[in-house]
Amino acid sequence: MGFYEAQVLPRLINVMLGNREFAKVRDEVCAGLHGDVVEIGYGSGLNVPHLPAEVTGLWGVDPAAVGRKLAAKRVAASRIPIHEAGLDAERLDLPDDQFDCALSTMTLCTVPDAHHALGEVRRVLKPGASFHFAEHGISPDPKVAHTQDRFDGFEQRVAGGCHLNRDIRAIVTDAGFEIEALRNFSLKGPKAWSYMYVGKARNP
Repeated sequence: MGFYEAQVLPRLINVMLGNREFAKVRDEVCAGLHGDVVEIGYGSGLNVPHLPAEVTGLWGVDPAAVGRKLAAKRVAASRIPIHEAGLDAERLDLPDDQFDCALSTMTLCTVPDAHHALGEVRRVLKPGASFHFAEHGISPDPKVAHTQDRFDGFEQRVAGGCHLNRDIRAIVTDAGFEIEALRNFSLKGPKAWSYMYVGKARNP
């Protein structure tokens, strides 16, 4: 991991995804979380202030050391215990059937093998547990999708491997989850970067 990816990008993400509009998305995706929760793509802990009172602990997985430093104030202000739980969502060093819920926000676009990562998430979730996600991905609008395909390579280079054109619904269901709720919409901004999938899925 180079200087830009290790030092600059986590700070940019902390600012870009720390705005008021996305805070509303965080409220939505965190609603209903309870018990012990594992979060892949924990980043700088931007979801921590949005966790419901029913959450008894959060285990955060993220490769960025700078992100964990940026999270320090949020962690200190949280009444919920926050645990560092490794660096790689594709290789969770956590026991089987441990967690009541899992959380992912703007992460499945970047994990190199998202299908494998969700297989790991399923492994550590209890049967019947829920997976809450808020991700950007491929648009059903052909013109927007064409733009996403066109700029996907550039996006990967400047945004730490982020893909614009992943089909989040397909990734979640192909991993074996059963989607129970899904809302699609566009955030403010360029359409190719703002088409969202916010939902909840069940681990059968």
